[in-house]
Order: sequence, then C-alpha cells, then structure tokens
Amino acid sequence: MGNQQYNQALLEFIHNSPTPFHAVNNIQMELESGGFIPLVEEDSWNVVPGGRYYVTRNGSSIIAFVMGRNSVTDSGIRMVGAHTDSPCLKVKPNPELHKHNYFQLGVEVYGGALLNPWFDRDLSIAGRLIFNVGDGRLQKALVDMKKPVAVIPSLAIHLDSEANSNRKINSQTDIPPILFKCGENREEDFRALMAAQLLGQYGDSMELQVLDYDLYLYDCQKPAITGLNEDFISSARLDNLLSCFTGMKALLEAGDQVTTMLICNDHEEVGSTSACGANGPMLKSLIERLYPDAEDRARAISQSLLVSADNAHGIHPNYSDKHDGNHGPILNNGPVIKTNANQRYATNGITSSIFRHLCEQQNIPVQSFVSRTDLGCGSTIGPITAASIGVQTLDVGVPTFAMHSIRELAGTEDAYNLYRALTGFYNYEESLIIN
Repeated sequence: MGNQQYNQALLEFIHNSPTPFHAVNNIQMELESGGFIPLVEEDSWNVVPGGRYYVTRNGSSIIAFVMGRNSVTDSGIRMVGAHTDSPCLKVKPNPELHKHNYFQLGVEVYGGALLNPWFDRDLSIAGRLIFNVGDGRLQKALVDMKKPVAVIPSLAIHLDSEANSNRKINSQTDIPPILFKCGENREEDFRALMAAQLLGQYGDSMELQVLDYDLYLYDCQKPAITGLNEDFISSARLDNLLSCFTGMKALLEAGDQVTTMLICNDHEEVGSTSACGANGPMLKSLIERLYPDAEDRARAISQSLLVSADNAHGIHPNYSDKHDGNHGPILNNGPVIKTNANQRYATNGITSSIFRHLCEQQNIPVQSFVSRTDLGCGSTIGPITAASIGVQTLDVGVPTFAMHSIRELAGTEDAYNLYRALTGFYNYEESLIIN
C-alpha cells in the first residue's frame, strides 16, 4: 500500500468513525476481513498458536492480537496502544432546552476540547442508543444522523465588541446547540426524536422506546488533503483515530511467529479510569487469561515492549515560543519520540533507542519532543499501561497542529511512516529487548 492510498483509507476510516463506538465497529470489520476471530469475554476461549483474535469491551475499546508460535517467555509480546476517544460535546441525559422558540440541547464538554472552533460549524449527532422493543427486550444500536442537524451560532461582533480580544466561553450557557425552531408551547422529547432516527436508519417498523444513550456531536465536514502541494491532512479526531488506524493496519501485516497485540482504549481524554480505559483491568485480565501461569506471564512481560502511539505537538510557526528550541517537531519530518522527565510519557533511553533502531532499518526519519520546562505536559496511555502491567514502554506519535480542536492538521507523510515503523516493530525477527 502506497502513501496516497494509505491516506485515502485513513480519511475514510475517520469520516466513518464519528464516535468511539463507530471506530471500534469499523476496526472489527477490517480485522475480520483480515482473518481475525472475535472472542466474547463471558465465553470460554480456545486460542491456538498462529491464531488471530480480538475482544471488545463496552463497544468502545478493542484489543486484537496474534498468538505467536514462538515461546512468549522468549520473545515477549509486542504491543501498540492508542485511544478511540477525542474531545467533543456529549449530549446530557435530560437535554431538552426550549428558549425563545428554539429547541436546543444541553451538552457536556468531553475532555480538554478547544471550544472556539465549535462555533458556526455544521454539526451532526452520533453514538449508541439503548432501547426497549415491544416484547420487553433491551437492545442497543449505533446511530449516525450524518447530515447537519445542529449549530452553535457565534454572537455577532456588534453585540460583543471584545470578541477578538477578550472572548471567554461559558461551557454551560454559551455552547448549547440549536436544532430547530419550535412553537412557543411545543415540548419536544429528545428520546422520541432518537427513536424516529433509529427507525429511519434501519428501516424497521417495530415499536421501540429509547431508554438511554451515549451520544456526541461532531463536525460534518469531511477529512481532506490540504495545502498547495497537498502536504497536510485536515480532519477531526486525528487525535487519536490516526494511531488506531495505523496500529490496525500494521497488525494486519504482522506475522505469526511473535505474539503481537493492538490495544485501543476508550476514555483516555478523561483520565482512562474506567472498565474499558487504560487505567482499568481490560488489558491485564486479557493477558492473565492468555497466560494463566504467573511465572510464565512475568517472564513474558519482561521480554515485552509497548509502543504508545498518540499524536505529538508540531512546532507552530506562529507560536514557536511555545516549544523548546531543540525539540520542535516538523510536520512530514517523521514520527516523534515523546519524552518527559516527570513520567507524563513513559519513554526512556532504552525504549527510545529501540524505536530509533527500528526506524533506521527502514530509513524512516525520527524526531524528538520535550515540552518547555516552564509549561505543562499532556500524557497518554503509555505511563498508565506501563504502571499497570509492568511493560517497557515508549511514547511516539505523528506531529500535529491544533490538537483537541474540532479540526486538526497532520502531515501526509507522517501517518504512513508511522505505519511502516509499527509494521517493522511487529515483524522484527530478532529480540528487541536490551538486557
């Protein structure tokens, strides 16, 4: 697969994955087309050497793996970790707002979202519905309205003369989106609206009652290749669906000699502490099921390596003073190794050297990122997973602009180079561990 073909597939994946539920569903379909077999947590498992499998939790986290034919105590597990969620606006449980003949939705801010870019965008709604059908059975289904159904209009500058110099956003009062104009005495039921959407989407005439939901707003604008020389990828949710897609494509190319694994967790943007987050038990319990002997498991982990793949901050030409002068990643100059002395990233000298060595084998350029010492630093699932299971870890990612905006920017060369690096990581024939 060439770079251009790879990027088009990436953009299509992101466009079709407006929520973590849709992302995991799309990953499942690609894995199954590549020979991976679904496992169900409540069932007994019968995994065999050379087999390809995946398991999901909450419909928003997924772990896929190849059971290597080599002894896991000798070669360990080669893991790539990413996250399925992105900062956005989530619909509240009782969202109906009727103001001045407009129907609006109450929303919460999910994660550390840049709120200004959400104004004046064509927004849609997607997520998961849980409903009761006529015979009393509870079911769930994905829903995506796809078309623009909501907008958060800006206040005109005539009514806010300091909008360009001193505008502050109140996340409770300023961001409820408008869905439609309604009568003064008309009381709409949002759950009834979602039930109608579900029936229309699936073409079913059954009676149903939506009990609850996990629904999010997203920007309808499609991802695009941009720039005069087509240097950039412009899209929502590059952080971190780009890494999920890249890890998935690399795992599909993995051989069956060494055990390899892709972990895509939900809830990274809100701290990872959940049943399906990196700070929960999902990965640890999976490894315990695959390797129930405690000594063999400890030996395997000691030979393992996790590459935590999450986007890095590219040096912004308009704000270069926000970067350390020697650590400003450039878009299209290669994947970035992320380091932090206070363990906000899990990279150390050994794990970074392993990644540099892998990239050298394929002539892939590598960059480094360290935050300015006087600025705060974000984190990833890397340190959390390292602490949870004791695996050697490094943090890498592609450089991006506008992280956590409704539309982010990455380079057209970088995702493909990260894919090449991760494919090499999964298929490297010699031991990667430095004793």
